[in-house]
Amino acid sequence: MYKKLLGQTAVYGLSSVLVRIFPFLIAPIVTKAFGPTASSPFVDWYSVAGVITVFLTHGMETSFFRFAQEGDIDKKTLISTCSLSVLTTGFIYLILGYVFRQDLANAFETPDQVNYLVIFLFILSFDAFATIPSAVLRLEGKPLQYTLSKVIGSVAYFSLSYFFIKILPQFPNGILGLKYNPEIGVGYVFIANLIQSIITLAIVGKEFVNFSFRKFDFKLWKRIMNYSWPVMIAGLAGIINQTLDRQFLKYLLPKDEAKHQIGVYGAVYKIATFITVFRQAYQLGIEPYFFSSFKDKNNHKTYAVLMDIFVICNCLIYVGLMVNLQWISERYLKNPLYFEGIEIIPFVMLGALFLGIYLNLSIWYKLSDKTRVGLYISIIGAAITIFINFTFIPKYGYWASAFAALITYTSMMVISYIWGRISYPIHYNVKKIAVYLVLSVAISMISFYYFRDNFFIGNSLYGLFIAFLCYNELPMINRILRRS
Repeated sequence: MYKKLLGQTAVYGLSSVLVRIFPFLIAPIVTKAFGPTASSPFVDWYSVAGVITVFLTHGMETSFFRFAQEGDIDKKTLISTCSLSVLTTGFIYLILGYVFRQDLANAFETPDQVNYLVIFLFILSFDAFATIPSAVLRLEGKPLQYTLSKVIGSVAYFSLSYFFIKILPQFPNGILGLKYNPEIGVGYVFIANLIQSIITLAIVGKEFVNFSFRKFDFKLWKRIMNYSWPVMIAGLAGIINQTLDRQFLKYLLPKDEAKHQIGVYGAVYKIATFITVFRQAYQLGIEPYFFSSFKDKNNHKTYAVLMDIFVICNCLIYVGLMVNLQWISERYLKNPLYFEGIEIIPFVMLGALFLGIYLNLSIWYKLSDKTRVGLYISIIGAAITIFINFTFIPKYGYWASAFAALITYTSMMVISYIWGRISYPIHYNVKKIAVYLVLSVAISMISFYYFRDNFFIGNSLYGLFIAFLCYNELPMINRILRRS
């Protein structure tokens, strides 16, 4: 069982790495070609993408996995009901967004970026349309097909971005009729992203073979929405915690300063990608198992072991990045105008680590159909985020945003654990996990603040940490190897 789960997670991990690595590689191309102010639209618009995506998908992906476990629900009916819900929402959004495009651009204080907005409308709509077909691939245990659908689009995204920004400007007469337009600038990244979305939708679109308008079940849809709307609101609150701090920066700082800080903050935030990639891979591979095994009498023990594995892997990634953060950041950002933001990266990554633990803990209320708990916790987190950002951004800028995220995710993690222990007790190895986290933070901060320019000392501490983990987890390693 562990072999299958870890194997699927590895495959999904490959897709997550590849899907995330290309935007990760695009960022330094953008930072080198454009300064923080010029690149701010790239960060600004994508900071609201998550909010829109939550509304477009309205919790249907999680609900699809949940209701797929009920044997009396016809597969085609479930797929058709979920798909039509997402398709309808997507088309309404696309039409209204296009009709009111100038008003929206004015509301976001970007009246000269209407073209970006229109492209953005189509990107998010096409991505939403691909949600249920992609979920079908995951449910049916087809990680290779799922990976293929993501990788081809991502390769196109990176290749086209590189071509538009790095190659095309070198040819004043253009290539095959295409000429570089400086007025488009960072907008070329949006164009490349649109092509990626079209390619991905085209690949997974074959899964719509099970879709039929006649199979839409209104009664089933009401049941699904009763389960999914708290997931949607929780997701919305979660996105406020994760990305809307860029919007707070835009509205709470003077205009020129806001553009600079958004550009810097968005660029350095990308370095936390290594942690978010593992979290996404884990969720993609493990989430279907959680729903399929919730009736297993031994599932609580398995969940505890999986939490141990998740935390250990995250700690290894976090410490490994931290002891090498200075040289990684400078080589990644390339442009010295962004180096000022390196100081906040330790806190951004620690917040990402705690968010991963919270999301792993949150499985208890999804399994027990208490999705409103996630809603309440996320609203608490959103309230903390909004309060800290509004109170401290005018004085501390993106430092306030970084600490708001860290405090928020820490709070959500603790609340979810305490609430889950009362309502759906899973006996996690809390003391051991706490020791690993404290050691990770201690080694990382000592290395970053005292030995950041000493490659040998930092990595020696990292080696000792790895040895300690291997020694302490030897029984679990042997158990997993025997079961594999």
